[in-house]
Amino acid sequence: MIATQAKLVYQLNKYYNERCQARKAAIAKTIREVCKVVSDVLKEVEVQEPRFISSLSEIDARYEGMEVIAPNEFEVVLYLNQMGVFNFVDDGSLPGCAVLKLSDGRKRSMSLWVEFITASGYLSARKIRSRFQTLVAQAVDKCSYRDVVKMVADTSEVKLRIRERYVVQITPAFKCTGIWPRSAAQWPMPHIPWPGPNRVAEVKAEGFNLLSKECYSLTGKQSSAESDAWVLQFAEAENRLLMSGCRKKCLSVLKTLRDRHLELPGQPLNNYHMKTLLLYECEKHPRETDWDESCLGDRLNGILLQLISCLQCRRCPHYFLPNLDLFQGKPHSGLETAAKQTWRLAREILTNAKSLDKL
Repeated sequence: MIATQAKLVYQLNKYYNERCQARKAAIAKTIREVCKVVSDVLKEVEVQEPRFISSLSEIDARYEGMEVIAPNEFEVVLYLNQMGVFNFVDDGSLPGCAVLKLSDGRKRSMSLWVEFITASGYLSARKIRSRFQTLVAQAVDKCSYRDVVKMVADTSEVKLRIRERYVVQITPAFKCTGIWPRSAAQWPMPHIPWPGPNRVAEVKAEGFNLLSKECYSLTGKQSSAESDAWVLQFAEAENRLLMSGCRKKCLSVLKTLRDRHLELPGQPLNNYHMKTLLLYECEKHPRETDWDESCLGDRLNGILLQLISCLQCRRCPHYFLPNLDLFQGKPHSGLETAAKQTWRLAREILTNAKSLDKL
């Protein structure tokens, strides 16, 4: 048994050093190429409208403010200034979302975003996005990369297609630190020892983001609240939870396997599903010794089997917001296909570690 385990860990390390590192290097190269274009567009936007200041910055050859969705799909989060005159309201009526409402007694005119406040006092995510979309469209026409970049039509999101190969979504957002959403109040579960009080305090201090984007949990619910609502996002908090042991290595292997074998029509599975299931696996195995390099194979198998179970049940709860189902709106046939394909993958890795050479 131990020999089999050791063989799997050896093969996974080999896979990580060859496939995962090659994926990382290719993505890093793409990011450099894409960020040059996006920075140029955002510079033009800033000239027209100083309230939209680019938060994309290069630190130690890494770009802060850019999320990799897939090897050819990215999201840039553009942080907006001054949210102070609003109250943050997440009463659970819009899973995964919250609204920003003018604080009682505060005047509209005190807000930097005065013209995007609705009659009922909400700061409308959709109105801000709509204005931003207009600015980006004008900037694309003026920027020095106009031959290789164009706006993606038929969406209220702000998306650029670059060199016909890459899609970058630019999402206006507010950073919320020092508060924690009520809809995530059940975290951490009292009976689970991971991640421990110190790390919990760090994560909650890190806070979360409010994004102006279409919220899939609201698809089909046409209400004014929907268009005003902001989507909750916990990227920094999640990354902080995955900092120790072989967690990041495990995520890298999962992303590489997904990109190579689970990139299916209709995109039933994305890398965020992998990250979410990894966080649940951390709760199931709370001790740091469970995340030693020698346990990488066990953790990976656990996550793949959990993924199959979620796909078969057609439900994958968000880690911090369990009322939000990450499979909502995904066609059942796509989830079915993904379950079969994941099972084939898991079986191959479980029964023959050497198969990783071909995967």
